[in-house]
Amino acid sequence: QVQVVESGGGLVQPGGPLRLSCAVSGSFFRVYATGWYRQDPGKQREMVATIGSGGRTDYADSVKGRFTISRDNAKNTVYLQMNSLKPEDTAVYYCKVQVAVNIVSGPNDYWGQGTQVTVSS
Repeated sequence: QVQVVESGGGLVQPGGPLRLSCAVSGSFFRVYATGWYRQDPGKQREMVATIGSGGRTDYADSVKGRFTISRDNAKNTVYLQMNSLKPEDTAVYYCKVQVAVNIVSGPNDYWGQGTQVTVSS
């Protein structure tokens, strides 16, 4: 069984920084691509940033230059460093990971429960 747990959300003032973490635990063979997504009530979930197992990254245009995604493969943890936060960054942030549970199975998507980020003065 694979568990995905996000942490680090909270209330921050506009212009401030926040760092999210996503820890993958349980019984599995390998973690492949990972990413952060966010969702506002009444809106579709959108991609924020992704990082492949080889380190290739991709960002939504709205966060380029402000957010940085990284991963620590030894700790099976993904991070999202968010700087220069804006009120429009307010959302629930979700971590998605692609995990193969054994050496013969293909990767499946697993989602965390989400962590609230609120940017407000």
